[in-house]
Amino acid sequence: MMDLVLALATALLILVGTVFTFAAAIGINRFPDLYTRMHAASKAGTVGSALMLVAVGVHAADLAILARSFAGFFFFVLTAPVSAHLLAKAAHDSGYPLSDISVLDEKKTDEPRI
Repeated sequence: MMDLVLALATALLILVGTVFTFAAAIGINRFPDLYTRMHAASKAGTVGSALMLVAVGVHAADLAILARSFAGFFFFVLTAPVSAHLLAKAAHDSGYPLSDISVLDEKKTDEPRI
């Protein structure tokens, strides 16, 4: 019975992780500019890969491996959005344009930066 529960939990985690990763891949291909593509990759891709990593830990049925997979999960969730934000800020500061369908650029200033 316990094997069935672990197998179902692993299957569910892999399935949900795959859906998030697939959504990230679609977003990278379909979104119009660097900023929205980066958003798709950093949010959905991070959650998808982290859930699949936890699925590996659950499937191993070993507490040490599960603890490492949770550590990797938290590492993904904490670092990927921060790095995506810094990359987007650097792209904006270097002059990479937003797409034509973007409505508002809150970082745009008319005064020169020092």
